[in-house]
Amino acid sequence: MEKLKKIIKAPRVLLLLFFLVCALVAISPQFGEGGVAIRAVHTNSTASIAGIENPKPSMKPTAREVILSIDNKPVTDEKTYYDLIGKLQVNRSARITTSEKTYTLFVRPKTTTAILAETELINVTRTVVDPETNETRDVIEQVVVNKTIKEEHGPEDLGIEVFAAPSTNLRKGLDLQGGTRVLLEPAYPLSPDNMSFLVESLKERLNVYGLSDIVVTEAADLPTYLGGTGKQFVVVEIAGATKQEVLDLLGKQGKFEARIGNESVFVGGRDITHVARSASQAGIDPSAGCRQNGGEWLCRFRFAITLTPAAAERQADITKNIDVTSEGGQEYLTEQLILFLDAAAVDELNIGSELRGRAVTDIAISGSGTGRTRQEATTNALANMKRLQTILQTGSLPVKLNVVTLETISPTLGKEFVTNALLSGLVAALAISLIVYLKYRRWSITIPIAFTSLSEVILILGFAALINWNLDLAAIAGIIISIGTGFNHQVIITDEILHGGTKEKFVDWKSRVKNGILIIMTAYATTTAAMVPLWFAGAGLLRGFAITTIFGFTFGVFISRPAYAAMAEILLKD
Repeated sequence: MEKLKKIIKAPRVLLLLFFLVCALVAISPQFGEGGVAIRAVHTNSTASIAGIENPKPSMKPTAREVILSIDNKPVTDEKTYYDLIGKLQVNRSARITTSEKTYTLFVRPKTTTAILAETELINVTRTVVDPETNETRDVIEQVVVNKTIKEEHGPEDLGIEVFAAPSTNLRKGLDLQGGTRVLLEPAYPLSPDNMSFLVESLKERLNVYGLSDIVVTEAADLPTYLGGTGKQFVVVEIAGATKQEVLDLLGKQGKFEARIGNESVFVGGRDITHVARSASQAGIDPSAGCRQNGGEWLCRFRFAITLTPAAAERQADITKNIDVTSEGGQEYLTEQLILFLDAAAVDELNIGSELRGRAVTDIAISGSGTGRTRQEATTNALANMKRLQTILQTGSLPVKLNVVTLETISPTLGKEFVTNALLSGLVAALAISLIVYLKYRRWSITIPIAFTSLSEVILILGFAALINWNLDLAAIAGIIISIGTGFNHQVIITDEILHGGTKEKFVDWKSRVKNGILIIMTAYATTTAAMVPLWFAGAGLLRGFAITTIFGFTFGVFISRPAYAAMAEILLKD
């Protein structure tokens, strides 16, 4: 007991205990919270309209809003959440209680529009302008359209993505939670400012698209004089996204332009102030619907956008001298509005005669999707619409990006990685502790060594939680390396204390401890120098290993291993 008091009062041990407390505060373990955390809230969804905000990707895991109950029924896990959502009554209000507040949502029915083979005549009122008197008048015309029916299928998706509520502030990397990682290379070298702008543009595009848990980072290979390529890269990690979604959004520059003839009317992002996404303003075009075209189905979508006044004036100037023609009982301009995406024409829209020379800010954009079945064509059309809406809202990327590598990891595989890593670490720690005991035959040596190694792991995890560093397989490998070298360094310290290179024990304690620390500092400097190139090698994909190893060694050399030396001196001195 006397030795234990001396150990606790030792300055180096007190320093270790202080940092351990700080690390635990940063990790912030939670117990028995329950509920499900909000991963993402879709734009213009029921939840978004009710005031539930989309969490920021940089937010601490335990700071995320957690759904605790739905209509006073507790939510314990993801399955319970989706079961309760599926039982909500349509056209009625629902109450969702979270860790922040209680929200009231109006549950809309999930509807699908079926396009029937029959057609019907409908009356359409149009306002036309007499070119001679410049007076306006209403004209009622009959238009032939496909009949449609709407079918309800229970409650509509509220637009919330959830996951198991985090129990700590440790952020799992893609290897451990599943998702898609893509390595992108700019088509030509960029300045630091342009590279930062590119990263911000990618983040904005992915956030608007509705993807969550996004990590976008700059990376660069080693310079050529160090054996690397010197190329610039962007690493994008997205939880829960498919390969096709990532390729559609990141593999193309996304330059959208609308032209009449050879003149540009408006450009995506720059000339557009609003892109409609609600169900009432965007979806399958009811006047066109879906139809069979040869051996496949084709469905058309439409949505509204709002132009800037400058773009509207430009459209008015371009159209004021274009002739008018009639087609199917309707009057159109002889020139069409042609939509270009990445320099390829994607659609051609007729311009109503009433728009000639008028600065109109609200216009409709349409497009199509194809498939082997009507359902497949509808799904593809809505996916194309969503991508086009995103590009129109965010604008084009400053440079074309080439996809270097793209890999997808399933969430199930990620959970297996976590389980196997924890099991491997536990087995390795027990095995090394047993070897240390067999070597010295003293629990007074084995227990402090095991405690010191555990302390180093906690310090590394606390630092990762503090800087929001994602723990992936490379980082876990770095932790294992740190544990292994920690045991090795503590054995060196123990041998120096017990023997010091001579047969006589316990002579000149300070010199022997200093000798052990000198050996450890030399190994630390060598290892750190070896890790610095890995920080940049492989386009930054090994950065987790390098960071964890460097900081693991740093915490060990300057905090935990000196504390072990102090404990060993007290325990072995007599």
